[in-house]
Amino acid sequence: MKCAILIAFNDSRSSAAALDWLTEMSGLIDACAVTLLHVFHKPTGSEEMMGKKYIQNTTARLQAAMEQARLKLISAGFQPEAITLKLVETPYLTAAEGIIDQFNQGKYDLVVIGRKSMSKAEEFVLGDTSIRVVRALEGTAVLVVKE
Repeated sequence: MKCAILIAFNDSRSSAAALDWLTEMSGLIDACAVTLLHVFHKPTGSEEMMGKKYIQNTTARLQAAMEQARLKLISAGFQPEAITLKLVETPYLTAAEGIIDQFNQGKYDLVVIGRKSMSKAEEFVLGDTSIRVVRALEGTAVLVVKE
């Protein structure tokens, strides 16, 4: 039976680092199915001011990034049928909430999430998605990859 890996994905350097980690784990190639997941969060005030066109461009940009990530996994040896792209456009209050909800809706053995370097002040003000996911999915294997 294949293991199932959920990768929280966006077009950031921290997500690229998580994807790079996965492509380097040759033992997972034949053993695991991979789901690349992006969840939208409710737009901030500044994003709302930019309008629908900005949000549509964001969706198109993320779809392109996810397709590039899929091709990278295939070139690393993953079978195309073992890779699922999941772009959840219904916004969640936070990205962490969306990742946790999508995890609970599926059957995953491992969650992989990138984490960008933040100062203590940034972490206090903005919060940290990876820490929220780790705390909420207690008892689940969560791999946090720092950029």
